[in-house]
Amino acid sequence: MGEKIRIGALISGGGTNLQAIIDACEDCRIDGKMAFVGSDQPGVKGLERARKHNIPSFVVEYGPFIKSYRQDPAHFALPDDFDFSEMLAKQHLFADDAPEDRVRAFFCTRAAAERRLLSEIEARGPIDLLVLAGFMRNLTPYFIDRFNTDPGNPRIINIHPAILPSFPGVDGYGDTFRYGCKVGGCTVHFIDYGEDSGPIIGQRAFPILETDTLDDIKRKGLEQEWLLYPECIQNFTRGLVKTVKMTHRLDDGQVYQRTVVTIAQPA
Repeated sequence: MGEKIRIGALISGGGTNLQAIIDACEDCRIDGKMAFVGSDQPGVKGLERARKHNIPSFVVEYGPFIKSYRQDPAHFALPDDFDFSEMLAKQHLFADDAPEDRVRAFFCTRAAAERRLLSEIEARGPIDLLVLAGFMRNLTPYFIDRFNTDPGNPRIINIHPAILPSFPGVDGYGDTFRYGCKVGGCTVHFIDYGEDSGPIIGQRAFPILETDTLDDIKRKGLEQEWLLYPECIQNFTRGLVKTVKMTHRLDDGQVYQRTVVTIAQPA
């Protein structure tokens, strides 16, 4: 067994993936210890799961920040180190032609909420890995850059209910079902400045039968998620997950870069 790392989790709901991670830590399938569970929603079952396992928890509600901004945008309290132009230059959540007032409201309120999140995390000591386990908020460059202090070693991962890059967004299994796919699945990936667009760490797939309902697909998907997420986290704890920048030259001479994840074989 390797040295245990400290893992923090962010949730928004029932926390079934959180439970899978907690169980894997407790039975040594993950060489890690849960340091905290944070939620953007009070009273959710995931917080109850944390309490049952004596894991410290906290809540940062986004609603009050959004309400305060709507009431008086000109006097909204922003973090001292917030730079709206910097957010615009980095983000991939909004199209270039999105209304500026909408984009500004989003990044201002998110940065204020994320500053509170960062303060809660910092108060609980350093952590090695942050896992999003059903956290229904897109993290912005403001949070990502302050948590990922070494850009070459990302430390925020998420699980998504679809085989990315297909069907990003909030309803991966629903989109899979409505499109008529014959195969569904889930993806664990690093967080970047877009929506479900970060480098892929691992994926699992399952067959979809003609008789399957949406509930069947969700059930099959969750079964795979509970296996995949602990597996990917353990690969991270063992130092097997590496990000590599790849340069490609197209036939027309254009050059582009992408970041891929490699999983090393254990020694």
